[in-house]
Amino acid sequence: MTIELVLLAASVVLGIVHIIIVSHLQSWQRGYWWTASSREHSVAPLTGIAGRAERALRNHLEIFPFFSAAILAVTVTNTHSWLTVWGAHFYFWGRILYAILYMADLPLARSLVWNIPTTGILMIVAGLFLK
Repeated sequence: MTIELVLLAASVVLGIVHIIIVSHLQSWQRGYWWTASSREHSVAPLTGIAGRAERALRNHLEIFPFFSAAILAVTVTNTHSWLTVWGAHFYFWGRILYAILYMADLPLARSLVWNIPTTGILMIVAGLFLK
């Protein structure tokens, strides 16, 4: 298995871990009865770390399809290069750092770090065309 596919699989695990974290933070804020309910009634938005974790997850879910598509394109076309490997690393480690900074409520640092995984995706796409 290529490094890019390993990091894609690791990013899937990262997403699942993030979902679990948000689920527990939601439950702590709203109560486990709410978590077990049908959730038909509207509730106030999450606040504090729970709200920040939920927004970081939403951002992960928005950008992950682009990363996945880029990695799958590299794999199908067999255009692996230093750009695609480093791009996959930038994406994976950047997403971890982004989530931590978002949950820690460090907005300027978080906004700057957002560029790391995005740059990683652009590196992967560039690797498709520069091989």
